[in-house]
Amino acid sequence: MMYRIVKVLNHNAFIGIRDRDKCKCLVMAKGIAFGKKTGENVSAGEDARVYSLKELTERGSAEEIIRSVPPECLELAGEILDRAEKEFGQIDRSILFPMADHLAFAVQRIRNREQISNPLTEDIRILFHQEYKVAQCMEQLLRERLHVEIDEHEIGYIALHVHAAIEDQKVSQAMQLTRAVRDCISLVEKQTGTTIDVMSLSYNRLMNHIRYMVARALGGEKLKVNMNDYISIRFPKAFEMAAQVCEEMEKNLKLRLNDVEIGYLAMHLERVMDTERKEDTQGTF
Repeated sequence: MMYRIVKVLNHNAFIGIRDRDKCKCLVMAKGIAFGKKTGENVSAGEDARVYSLKELTERGSAEEIIRSVPPECLELAGEILDRAEKEFGQIDRSILFPMADHLAFAVQRIRNREQISNPLTEDIRILFHQEYKVAQCMEQLLRERLHVEIDEHEIGYIALHVHAAIEDQKVSQAMQLTRAVRDCISLVEKQTGTTIDVMSLSYNRLMNHIRYMVARALGGEKLKVNMNDYISIRFPKAFEMAAQVCEEMEKNLKLRLNDVEIGYLAMHLERVMDTERKEDTQGTF
């Protein structure tokens, strides 16, 4: 595919007009812009990554972002997406722009010695375990390329971008999902008067259940078997708590959860509470 160069960003990236449809694009490939000048026509091979600048993101339009983000951050975001693609298969690569924008701000914060705290980092690490592992690659890349050190909180935010690329959703939705899980856990802890071990199997099961519960709501899917009558009698406290959690999640995520979900969530809550009760009992001997 042929592109007419509008602006060279560095040796590995340029902004160009695609010959076929006159669409303005970001074109990235190793050495693709080396020695090139504005107005030249360049052929992009199969190894080139092409991004339309018509994309609209939560952080602004792609064209606006590209004006303010250093090319190095675009390249770094591209490399993380390459690794995500190897790990997960096809992804939405348009997340490159908000990820690069986030990286640019993160690097600036670090160089200004400004620390950020992400109270959901541990939840992100568990809920999006594979995404977090991919995001960890950024630690070495930033150290080698830009000589900055990022902490686990920044890695957590990058993991949210990776997840958004996999699920083809907004980063804010991934954050809302994480917060919904955390709110659920906090409610259980408040009701039971215990602190749930985030590394426990029951916690992991609960987190994953909520994750797929939200995915079902977003996709309009419905569980076939209604367990509500049985669970409300068998585990009344867990059922009442599950109803509260579902109500709060509907408010926070601005989506409708099917009533059938209450019973299934209650089963997971009962399992978590049962685990905590057993551990408390063992601790008294």
